[in-house]
Amino acid sequence: MAQKLALWRLLSLAPRTLPPPRPWAGLPPRVPHGPLVSPGPAAPGRALATPAGCGSTFNVQDGSDFQDRVVNNPKPVVVDFHAQWCGPCKILGPRLEKMVAKQEGKVLMAKVDIDDHTDLAIEYEVSAVPTVLAMKNGDVVDKFVGIKDEDQLEAFLKKLIGA
Repeated sequence: MAQKLALWRLLSLAPRTLPPPRPWAGLPPRVPHGPLVSPGPAAPGRALATPAGCGSTFNVQDGSDFQDRVVNNPKPVVVDFHAQWCGPCKILGPRLEKMVAKQEGKVLMAKVDIDDHTDLAIEYEVSAVPTVLAMKNGDVVDKFVGIKDEDQLEAFLKKLIGA
């Protein structure tokens, strides 16, 4: 009994060090991927997180970027106010991008994350997401809130471009 007690005391005093867990052990080395950028001119030092080939869709970087690329744009622009946490936004966004791409450059699409650009959401009276604005020559000419099916989106875009 005395031996067990002595052994227990000895083990409880000895520091227990385990090797740190290595979740990456046995995995192949990670291959870095280059940034995704849309074709066309961009402001110096400004990388766009838009896949190549989607030149008609862009993410708004800040207020001055919105002014330059949306308000001052001679082409009509669809502005998608969305949020990362919004389920309907995740459904509407790709659907809207696809419909804009079908217009072959007649209309552009600006994506505005309301969590990153609260000032723009307040300025354009966005009270729910998704909110989509149709802008021509810097003015809001049409708007909808919520999710729409493809027929409704097509009608919305045709009204905007005047087709």
